[in-house]
Amino acid sequence: MPRLLLILGSGLSVSAILGIVIYLLIRERGSAELFATRAATNIVQLIDADLLRNAELYDRSLQDLIAASRREDLKQVSPQIRHLALFDSATAAPQKGDILLLDKHGEVIADSTSIEPRPGNFADREYFKTHVDNPSPAMMISHPFLARGRIVDWRISFSRRVSSPEGDFLGVARAAIRLSYFNDLFKTLNIGASSTVNLLSSDGILLAQEPLMSADMVGKDFSQRPNFLRIVREGNGSFSGISGNDGRQRLYTFSQVGELPLIVVVALSEEEVYAAWRRTTWLVGSATGALCFGLLWLSWLLARELRLRQRAEQELAELATTDSLTGVANRRALDQSLQREWNRAQRSGQPLSLLMIDADHFKAFNDRHGHPMGDEALRQIARVIGDNIRRPGDLLARYGGEEFAVILPQTDEAGARCLAEKIRHAIRQIPPLLADASPISVSIGASTRWVSREAVAGGARLDQLVQAADQALYHAKYHGRDQVVHAADAEAQA
Repeated sequence: MPRLLLILGSGLSVSAILGIVIYLLIRERGSAELFATRAATNIVQLIDADLLRNAELYDRSLQDLIAASRREDLKQVSPQIRHLALFDSATAAPQKGDILLLDKHGEVIADSTSIEPRPGNFADREYFKTHVDNPSPAMMISHPFLARGRIVDWRISFSRRVSSPEGDFLGVARAAIRLSYFNDLFKTLNIGASSTVNLLSSDGILLAQEPLMSADMVGKDFSQRPNFLRIVREGNGSFSGISGNDGRQRLYTFSQVGELPLIVVVALSEEEVYAAWRRTTWLVGSATGALCFGLLWLSWLLARELRLRQRAEQELAELATTDSLTGVANRRALDQSLQREWNRAQRSGQPLSLLMIDADHFKAFNDRHGHPMGDEALRQIARVIGDNIRRPGDLLARYGGEEFAVILPQTDEAGARCLAEKIRHAIRQIPPLLADASPISVSIGASTRWVSREAVAGGARLDQLVQAADQALYHAKYHGRDQVVHAADAEAQA
């Protein structure tokens, strides 16, 4: 019991320590994720504000351009003044691209970069074709395209349809912005070497990315990627997922830019998000592991000392008359009682019977389930045998190991057989100690002697009674176990 209490206490202490540390580490991991999500959300909001401000400036410039183009008085002024009137608002905005006014054939009729419009036709552009077919006056944001002219780079356009009062198509007002502008904006944000800031259109086209994972990323279609579908479905928020580009686990924080068809996505690498947490986990885990190991080692040393002490106490207990494991008489008490009952039977001339009971396959049971369960099995066997011995003169003793002996004074052969079968059947009814354990069974050898002064004078001895019961037990085990064999049967078969 002390060893069990020690082991149980140590186990509970180690479990409590590990549980507390694991709980704290899990909470710290959640805090790291929450901190990263908040930081990414702030970045997304800053980018949203900048994009909305620029979109509003572009939209205002386009509306002013369309309004100015309809003024008849501007057609009579000089090209310089007309250029200032058309692009006055545009020149004050921090755009990084050009603003064009196109006629219904796609020809440039006004150019923010020069007083004389550049020669060129933009009727093949996506935004132009869309405005031809779509009568809506709302601003449209195009897919990325390569600019024409001296500087060839990726751009997107903000454009509005120019319509007559009757709704006829008259042209397009278009303002372009270089995607490098977004890259320069994103570079000012410190999000980690393995994380990215992304700008996508609402239909899944990547407009800008910093740092750029590969040269062909701009203009790539992500509309069918699971992560993008979730982003579109949720609109704003964050989640953890595996990147379809590099297979890394990332923490995605995203938001739609106002009412614009733009989505900002900050994809943080979870390796960087949890880097500090992993270092803390390694340090705390190592210290906790060392502490728990030390505690268990000290407990093992103490348990060993207790086991040695218990063994010494058991050796002392063997000198007494009670078996310390089962609580029944021990071998010493058995020898004394046998001699006493033999002498009594000799005086009275009454029969004396002896049962030798052995647990079947006990060594295999011990090897499989351990000595504690084996001891419990012996205690159960001793209890059942004791419950079936009612007379005050009967004695149950542990003969040794898994073997028990029962002295039955004034009991003939039939009585010995009957009681032995009763004991064997009762032991079979013991519930299995473990779910995968076989039922307990015993083999019983019995012997009976009619002791009288004449029999003793004729050579009858006590050791013959014991030897006969032992031989009957051997016969029972040899012929299949879980049975009762009386010495008379064994002698007859021999």
